[in-house]
Amino acid sequence: MARIIEKRHLTPVTKLFVVEAPLVARNAAPGQFVIVRVSESGERVPISITDFSRQAGTITIVVQVVGKTSGMICAMEEGDEILDFAGPLGRPAPLPEKGHVVLVGGGFGAGAIYPLARELQQRGVRVSAIVGARNKELLILRELLESASDDYHICTDDGSIGHKGFVTERLQDLLSANAGFTHCFAIGPMPMMRALAEATKPSGLTTFVSLDPIMVDGTGMCGSCRVTVDGELKFACVDGPFFDAHKVNFDEAVVRSKMYVDEERLASELATAAR
Repeated sequence: MARIIEKRHLTPVTKLFVVEAPLVARNAAPGQFVIVRVSESGERVPISITDFSRQAGTITIVVQVVGKTSGMICAMEEGDEILDFAGPLGRPAPLPEKGHVVLVGGGFGAGAIYPLARELQQRGVRVSAIVGARNKELLILRELLESASDDYHICTDDGSIGHKGFVTERLQDLLSANAGFTHCFAIGPMPMMRALAEATKPSGLTTFVSLDPIMVDGTGMCGSCRVTVDGELKFACVDGPFFDAHKVNFDEAVVRSKMYVDEERLASELATAAR
């Protein structure tokens, strides 16, 4: 079991946990994820790694309440022990050694792009970050990500801070202004990543997206995260989670991401009724 040593409330529905997991931290790399299970009968939840410290033996994760199990995780407190905390899983992000990388994070993705930014900064690669949220109150980890970026851009749906509109709009503005990006990495909701792929394709900007939203088991055994990339069958959890955005069959991926919506809704309703 892994003990929670720190909990922070980032928004009313988003929590940050620092977890004591030395074996995971020893082998973690930017772009990987962990599988979390809080009870013997509970589901396995894949969660992107937000930060890791080999020296302290800790893994930091950000969890947003979207259903029953994520709600159970967010209800845990400092000192509680997570039953299963397996990882690191997935392949590290294929980060370049030079150039100018733009990192795009939507919602919870703002936390997941931080380890990429930190690693790129250590390599001497120029980093621009674009983060999006519905409003100012839902923006997370600004100071952390801003410290690891050369340029930091905020987008909110309501315009309460930063650019009013979507991250794709801000990215297109920067591309039109010849920002000089050589690579793009995006983590966030499936519609955002799909729109991003469409936005960067005309310019030929090398773009990678994390298909973690379609993962379930996280080990390749369940087959729920099957996706077609450049005409070949891949598994988001073991072959990814990062893939060339311009080669992903998003029609198929979007369907996968909605496969268990009814079951998730029912589980949430039953959990609410049981309280």
